[in-house]
Amino acid sequence: MAELIAARSTAVLEANWRTTHTVPAAGLYPHQWSWDSSFIAVGLSRISPRRAGQEMDALFAGQWDDGRLPQIIFDPHRDEDYAPGASFWQSRLIPGSPKQVETAGLVQPPNHAWAVWKIHQADPAESRRRSFLERNYSKLVRWHEYLSGRRDRGGSGLACIVHPWESGTDNSPLWDTVMKRIPADSKTELNRPDLQHADAGERPSQKEYGKYFWMAERYRDHGCDDADADYPFLMEDPLFNTLLAVSELALADIAAELGLPGEAHGDRAQQITEALEALYVPELGCYSARDVTDGTVVKKATINGLIPLLLPGQVHTDALLETLNGPRFMDGRALLVPSYDATAVDHNPALYWRGPAWFNMSWMVAEALDRLGHTDQAAFLRGNIGRLAAEHNFPEYVDPWTGAAHGTRRFSWTAALALETTYHRSTP
Repeated sequence: MAELIAARSTAVLEANWRTTHTVPAAGLYPHQWSWDSSFIAVGLSRISPRRAGQEMDALFAGQWDDGRLPQIIFDPHRDEDYAPGASFWQSRLIPGSPKQVETAGLVQPPNHAWAVWKIHQADPAESRRRSFLERNYSKLVRWHEYLSGRRDRGGSGLACIVHPWESGTDNSPLWDTVMKRIPADSKTELNRPDLQHADAGERPSQKEYGKYFWMAERYRDHGCDDADADYPFLMEDPLFNTLLAVSELALADIAAELGLPGEAHGDRAQQITEALEALYVPELGCYSARDVTDGTVVKKATINGLIPLLLPGQVHTDALLETLNGPRFMDGRALLVPSYDATAVDHNPALYWRGPAWFNMSWMVAEALDRLGHTDQAAFLRGNIGRLAAEHNFPEYVDPWTGAAHGTRRFSWTAALALETTYHRSTP
């Protein structure tokens, strides 16, 4: 079975390769996405560390002068196939943007240093021969400095996201309250190429897209400079900040490998971990998001709030595991981890980030469980990642209870992480 999963996964990744990078899906997502590339590179590193390195190199080619790694690097030949595209962002007109490629102005969760370290671990000799860590260390440092500096809008030590798309969990219930105050009167015609490749019932609504575009327009029209004092969407997300802390720890490992001092990275990871305590909700048994504009912590349980299980020295491990395995999430019957509280009246196992299980999230939970010594449950999740991916042609996401496939098919991070499970061995 493992050989079959590996062969089918590899075929998807080969089909979605575009000379320098992998697209998430040939039809629905025809450009390079930031955090997708990190997950894809982790899987690729199992069969070709060189190609995994190319994936990250292509992403770093889009880095801005201020250090940000953009959400999307656009394929100039596919601008009509995704909205908002390069013609919407017009990034080359924004000071500090790269001139050799066109990008979005937004960002995505910072899993990149973690991915770079995993690529190195997959073949240290090849990594050293190609100076992979040396080439990327300073770029990753600048990326983290941007998040810890320009994006600490609340002064709490946590990075803010300025758009739901930056969370990676676009229509999560975490954003519902703040989205109510966002206008839906975008100036841009709402072209929806996504609906040519996925059922409308499994995608955000037209009204939601109007709000998404309105926020993106405002951010773009302020030069993507993070200095808009009255910007209405400023959220501290536990998923985003956990990955920043995990990636700071990866930077400490990279620095040690390069013979550089790395204590500051470990200190920064600890600072983020401590700052995240303000987002812990005892009655939910997990973390949640905070609205920086008014200090409110959202009282909803989502997969974002379980990802802090990855943090070393996590003080709420027992409560998080109880929540993971209780009725809100696994409940002794889920195949993969739901994205949203299964006891909520608006849980929908087919609607994007409002209930379905996503392969990258279950993979991160499995990584955390392995670190905590819960290897049997980690193996259960990894086994279902590979099996469900291969059985359903590598879907974007699945019903967590039945495994029924939803979203687009032949999705790259699904294939990459299914591939990774077939090669998995525990690493510190």
